[in-house]
Amino acid sequence: MSTSSPILIVGSMAFDDLDLPSGKARDVVGGSATYAAMTASVFAPVRVVAVVGDDFPEHVLIAMQTRGIDTRGIERASGKTFRWAGRYDQDLVHRTTLDTQLNVFADFRPRLPEGYRDTPFVLLGNIHPGLQLDVLEQVRAPRLVVADTMNFWITGEPSLLASMLKRIDVLIVNDEEARQLSGIHNIRRAARDILARGPKRLVIKRGEHGALLFDEEGVFAAHGFPLEDEVDPTGAGDSFAGGFLGYLATQPEVSPLALRRAMVHATATASFCVEAVGTAKVGALVRDEVTTRVAEIQKLYEFGASTM
Repeated sequence: MSTSSPILIVGSMAFDDLDLPSGKARDVVGGSATYAAMTASVFAPVRVVAVVGDDFPEHVLIAMQTRGIDTRGIERASGKTFRWAGRYDQDLVHRTTLDTQLNVFADFRPRLPEGYRDTPFVLLGNIHPGLQLDVLEQVRAPRLVVADTMNFWITGEPSLLASMLKRIDVLIVNDEEARQLSGIHNIRRAARDILARGPKRLVIKRGEHGALLFDEEGVFAAHGFPLEDEVDPTGAGDSFAGGFLGYLATQPEVSPLALRRAMVHATATASFCVEAVGTAKVGALVRDEVTTRVAEIQKLYEFGASTM
């Protein structure tokens, strides 16, 4: 941890009401910033900027602090915390949003404490692209900026999203979002189109099938880890992003090799998230567990030397 660079994460903190094949779970602590901070803190010190309401439990913030997460940037506003409710199909792939209550998140305006502005690694969670741009105006010369977005912003805020894409180093989206953003079905062509819009690298998440990295060296595929127990995929993408940036914060440079290793570490951290409801697994995750799972993922690629 002492050789790791700090990470700034800006995003949502929320309560989730989940209808899962395994049963219903209410008041589950979630949000993009929460999941990403939990996994990034496995590797490096984390600084979070978010907003919560009067109803958000103090013990959650204390638990984050014990993991090396600086919570000074989390604003406690008068009102209720952002809440999302969703129902998952039996395959845990498809889900239906049942309810969204923005509450205090509706008036969220990221305000970075002075000590956060020089953070070298920045993760812009899945929030309004205008807010992502606000954060970029407040940070000073970060080494790497990673951003997430979603179909709602792709459709609703194309102009602001286009401006944001020109100012980041890495965009992380899933395959459906990549196709929507580019208007191209073929993933490789879609990636080429998106990279032409500004980001230097692109990561496309593919759920249980892993993820693809497109960069100056070409294409890299990180294999998904086949789980025996899949419980709750909520936050898996944010856990991926946190693990990805967390690992890079331990490296002396953001090289193509470091990016590829970060992809595998990100796949590992995301797999832990799916094994339990909410942050139950990632909230207690340690580096040795991730290292062991990375080794297990690596074995999926090993097939010996060619005899031809």
